[in-house]
Amino acid sequence: MDFALKLRNQERDLIAACIRKERSAQKTLYETYYGKMMGVCLRYANNSEDARDILHEGFIKIFNNLHKYKPDNTSIGAWIHRIMVNTCIDYYRKSIRRRTENIEMVAERRSTEADAVSQYSEKEILQAVQQLSPAYRAVFNLYAIEGYQHKEIAEQLQITESTSRSNLVKARTKLKDILVRKYAYGQEL
Repeated sequence: MDFALKLRNQERDLIAACIRKERSAQKTLYETYYGKMMGVCLRYANNSEDARDILHEGFIKIFNNLHKYKPDNTSIGAWIHRIMVNTCIDYYRKSIRRRTENIEMVAERRSTEADAVSQYSEKEILQAVQQLSPAYRAVFNLYAIEGYQHKEIAEQLQITESTSRSNLVKARTKLKDILVRKYAYGQEL
């Protein structure tokens, strides 16, 4: 039996055990994907506490819907990632309902500061992203990190495409300002 087949069989056994609600299997699945999914949640959340709440809510959805997972369609990692991103979007929608923002129409412009980002650590960039408003943070993450197009973002967040573009421009501008303050003035993020 080759290694890939053995790995697929182990994954299927783990999933079957999780569906049977075996705690040790659920713990194994959780621990396997915790770090990567926490990273996803941190990009959308206001802080690490909110990120943990989103992560736990996402894993509840994962365990409740694991019986719907189709291994022939996608990998378990991609399936879990999709659920976690959707849980983050749900979090965004809830937070945006509590807080409305005035949206100005701004034309999207290309960001030429890509090289400037390389001087910051991942932690500094994550802290800066967390300082964005929920609307800006959601659009920035979906566009820049997840690779969605503005049309898809608009559908997911129930906003217009122009609002998505505007929020992306504003998010980039705000991130640049936050990082410049940190670099130029040594201010804490």
